[in-house]
Amino acid sequence: EVQLVESGGGLVQPGGSLRLSCAASGFAFSKTLLNWVRQAPGKGLEWISVINSGGGSTSYAESVKGRFTISRDNSQNTLYLDMTNLKPEDTGVYYCAKCVRCWVRDRDDYWGQGTQVTVSS
Repeated sequence: EVQLVESGGGLVQPGGSLRLSCAASGFAFSKTLLNWVRQAPGKGLEWISVINSGGGSTSYAESVKGRFTISRDNSQNTLYLDMTNLKPEDTGVYYCAKCVRCWVRDRDDYWGQGTQVTVSS
């Protein structure tokens, strides 16, 4: 059974930092390109970052570029998102995903349950 389990979310003040983790099992993690996607309250899915299977190539949405860093530890089947200088607009549910389009859920996608990040003073 494919599982992606996000953790590390919580309440943080603007300007703060947070590290999200995604523990994976049930598929070839080390051969899979993975993404972080978020959903703000009342909004649609927003792709924010992607990392290739080996971890050597990354890309970010403009909204998080320079503030967020995606990484992975293939020996532990774990994906990470290090977030700094958090802003209220970063509030939302954060998902790790193997996704084709990432703004919608497709048939062959794998999605975690999400972890809530709230940025508020």
